[in-house]
Amino acid sequence: MIVDMMDLHTHTLVSGHAYNTRNEMIEAAKRKGLGILGITEHAPAMPGSCHSMYFMNYRALPRKHGDLTVLYGVELNILDFAGHLDLPDSVLKGMDIVFASLHIPCCAPGNERENTDAYIGAMANPYVNVIAHPDDARFPIDYQRLVRAAKERHVLLEVNNASLSPEGFRGDPRKQYKELLGLCAEEDVPVLISSDAHVDAAVGEHGYAWELLEQEGFPDELVVNAHPKMLREYVNAKWL
Repeated sequence: MIVDMMDLHTHTLVSGHAYNTRNEMIEAAKRKGLGILGITEHAPAMPGSCHSMYFMNYRALPRKHGDLTVLYGVELNILDFAGHLDLPDSVLKGMDIVFASLHIPCCAPGNERENTDAYIGAMANPYVNVIAHPDDARFPIDYQRLVRAAKERHVLLEVNNASLSPEGFRGDPRKQYKELLGLCAEEDVPVLISSDAHVDAAVGEHGYAWELLEQEGFPDELVVNAHPKMLREYVNAKWL
């Protein structure tokens, strides 16, 4: 049986549209027996989110809470089809983990080539560790290019449980994920399952994602959630 050890993509109320404090998210992770929690607030270009100073002050926060390790990071907004991001490297170098994603409030959807270029451009930043929710039908993607770029750049691709939820707002992404997972299996590219929790009840809830991976016969050894040692190879927090 695979043991899911981590949830690395979550948000607190400072992201502007989430509902719990940092401590409440930490307590939820501890109750659910997680070993590693990532708190990854939306970067400043997202309406209502926090200022860059918030991220610069992460050094003040403890990373150990009993048996739980907390990684502090960011979900960057990709701003254009060149892959420009909304925090400078001078801030990103202090992040434990860095996600990058496309959001309609920050970048209007383009065609398949443009959207794929945006992701690949973001991957070129040495501090980007994970591409978040590459599953939105409003942003069509060339998944073969995306997977090969992730392998070349040593970047993880996320399977987002919130996207797969019946309450998700990105449409039904199962077709996109089936293509993505098939290519990742062929290319030996690991994936990271995340809750994208915006409320404490969702922390560590990955059921829809695990169900899809099981249906697709995706190799367990390519799922980072079950292999903390593999995670160290991909995040900025080399102390992990």
